[in-house]
Amino acid sequence: MDFWPEFLASSWGREFVAGGFGGIAGIISGYPLDTLRVRQQSSDTGSAFTILRHVVGKEGPSALYRGMAAPLASVTFQNAMVFQIYAVFSRAFDTSLSPNDPPSYKGVALGGVSTGALQSLLLSPVELVKIRLQLQNTAKLTESPQKGPLQVAKTIWRKEGLKGMYRGLGITVLRDAPSHGFYFWTYEYMREQLHPGCRKSGQETLNTMLIAGGLAGVASWVCCYPLDVIKTRLQAQTPSSLKYRGILDCIGKSVKAEGYGVLWRGLGTAVARAFVVNGAIFSAYEIALRCLFSNGCIQMEETI
Repeated sequence: MDFWPEFLASSWGREFVAGGFGGIAGIISGYPLDTLRVRQQSSDTGSAFTILRHVVGKEGPSALYRGMAAPLASVTFQNAMVFQIYAVFSRAFDTSLSPNDPPSYKGVALGGVSTGALQSLLLSPVELVKIRLQLQNTAKLTESPQKGPLQVAKTIWRKEGLKGMYRGLGITVLRDAPSHGFYFWTYEYMREQLHPGCRKSGQETLNTMLIAGGLAGVASWVCCYPLDVIKTRLQAQTPSSLKYRGILDCIGKSVKAEGYGVLWRGLGTAVARAFVVNGAIFSAYEIALRCLFSNGCIQMEETI
């Protein structure tokens, strides 16, 4: 009976809940664009608008949300872990900081890199299941359609074991470690540029959160996008459709067959999604955190 009051009384508990709200806002706001991005990356099937017309016309609008349960179910814990680990690591690299000072930009970047590497252990199986569901009814996956993430996960475990569940872990770490460094550094830098002094005061406009969060998402995707394309192709493989032996083999075969442009296919969709999603994530996170720390009173200036 006393669990939630005690949990929310701790800094870790508030970070956990606020991170969950941020993650849920990000998933719901950007999932249709994520489905389009994955389909663009997996094969040369045309522009995002062409794929959108095809998906809605042939499979219905609900197909844009296929596989959302997998990331949505894990997003609270994942986002809580990401923001909490980042808070610890970003300050760990600045031993001379006082409790009221924000971490330096160096600490922010190194904290982001460490956070990205660690969160890949949780994210890799979730994204594997999500990609398999998003690519159902396409030429990429010809196996019988499955009803949901649990069925997909059980099938992968039965046929491929633990190794199959973590297919693509290496490329996920290579993608997420540097991208999270850019992600948090860009957010902290841009919010300070848009609203000088807000990193220390904690007071900023909603517009500042949305724009800084959106630009942080764009920066993190642009720096790692070719790796994300390769990750999608590696995780889309099943035991009956193995085409690539590893990261370098996938890069070589993909570029040879489709040119260097394949490494940037779907970037426009990813950037549009990144701005929307990460603006929503940081705004929901910051607002929820301030509500929890101030018992419902958001210390934020009026949005201009």
